[in-house]
Amino acid sequence: MTPVDTTLVLGTPRWPGGVSSWSEAIAAFGPEGAAARAEGGFAVGMGLPDGRVFLAVDRFARETLCYRVSGSSLQFAERADVLGGTDIDPQALFDYLYFHMIPSPRTVFKGVQRLPPGHCVLFDRGQLAVSPFWRPTFRPAATASFNDLRQEFLGLLRLSVQDQLDGSTPACFLSGGTDSSTVAGLICELAGRPAITYSIGFDAQGYDEMAYARLAAKRYGCDHREHYVTPQDLVDGIPLVAAGYDQPFGNSSALPAYHCALKAKGDGISRLLAGDGGDELFGGNSRYAIQRLFGWYGRVPQAVRSSLMEPFFGLPTVARTPILKKGTGYITQAKVPLPDRLQMYNLLRRLGMADVLSPAFLAAVDTDDVLRQQREVWAAADATTDLDRMLAYDFRYTLAESDLPKVRGTTQLAGIGVGFPLLDDRLLDFSALLPTHYKLRGMKLRWFFKEALRGFLPDEIITKKKHGFGLPFGVWATQHKGLRALATDSLHSLAGRGLVQRPFIDGLLGTHLPAHPGYYGEMVWILMMLEQWLRAKAPDYRMQA
Repeated sequence: MTPVDTTLVLGTPRWPGGVSSWSEAIAAFGPEGAAARAEGGFAVGMGLPDGRVFLAVDRFARETLCYRVSGSSLQFAERADVLGGTDIDPQALFDYLYFHMIPSPRTVFKGVQRLPPGHCVLFDRGQLAVSPFWRPTFRPAATASFNDLRQEFLGLLRLSVQDQLDGSTPACFLSGGTDSSTVAGLICELAGRPAITYSIGFDAQGYDEMAYARLAAKRYGCDHREHYVTPQDLVDGIPLVAAGYDQPFGNSSALPAYHCALKAKGDGISRLLAGDGGDELFGGNSRYAIQRLFGWYGRVPQAVRSSLMEPFFGLPTVARTPILKKGTGYITQAKVPLPDRLQMYNLLRRLGMADVLSPAFLAAVDTDDVLRQQREVWAAADATTDLDRMLAYDFRYTLAESDLPKVRGTTQLAGIGVGFPLLDDRLLDFSALLPTHYKLRGMKLRWFFKEALRGFLPDEIITKKKHGFGLPFGVWATQHKGLRALATDSLHSLAGRGLVQRPFIDGLLGTHLPAHPGYYGEMVWILMMLEQWLRAKAPDYRMQA
């Protein structure tokens, strides 16, 4: 545990004016000003000359910091489990099952908080003040020259990758998507030597993307390394990876990322660059286009909607007609405001909370709190369009709370460092000035990013669908005896803790998973990783009836 009279500094931020340390920055700009002017990933905890304690993490929480108030002192550390003990918060477990991670500021441990991205703490004689020093702000230009923006963008990309090259052997993850391929190509260009690239494959139909990674590696002359993950790799790695996190974490891409990092470590690599961030900064997730479709419903005159469309598509016979029921579903979803609409396909909601969770667990939590959290994040963005608000929403929920912890946690477990060049603050500021139609043009995702890199990226990669290191867990769990045994044992054990209902577990494993492994495999994974984490960190935990 880190006492309050020590300094915890993670990352190496930059400041303007020749300032080179947190002490100098705080003296020059004040605590909040120092955090607001810091560029790059960082987490800092330190005592100030006036006796206060100051904590801060960067805009994306590329580094992380947890804290708890103990009497008149503030204790802080990089990990929640250093501070937490075994006093588990049921509300945090519900958050995990809903989001597949636990969003800050809550952690799985009662009394332990995680500092949200872009926030700082000032602690003064027992009084704690948490506040944002930055929030997503979008000021899209009214007019913009594509050629000028393209040149600026390419220059910023090169700067961001160059800044992440620390003199060690240049290496990166390579999924074969636009982001990781861009990073790999720029490393080769800027380092003056081939990047060593690491890719994961799966011997499962519809999941293997290795062909695109090989295409990128060939284009740029990378020293390409591959590893095909097997079901046995999962059996061996799941308990280790689950226990490696400081709280339950359910992003299934963690296992492929871990094997990438492990292979790199075995090759003597000390640092990997990752391509995370391009979709969220430049409009590349498919839900952005889907939500635009729903947004069009609001343009239909109110009289037409209320007197004609909604009564017609609300008829039971219409809702049961195969062709017409799509219209019923469209209207049902379009009428739900953002951000609530983003969770209409949430797995826990679709399966039914009362069917999945035990009555005792449901009685101990507030199931509406997850919507309150999302609405607060949605409202915090300084934006005028739904698209930019969705980007800001994903800065928090997709990047800061899920994808970055996935990569950071697995690289730490493997014993190597990681950098995120596409999350460079200069690129973030640039993206906030892009016109909305440069991010999503009609239904074309990340239009500007792809057009700006046309000629640098292979055309096949520009036009491919996003995939990444998707894991065929559900398929394998129905085929591999050892993996199925691990999942079955984990889920039955979790039911014994009084969190989930045994009939649901029996139906999930016996009927639903074999019939639809791609869909129901996700729920099996989430429950299994929770049980594996509890075994490692809180083996005696039970929900009290």
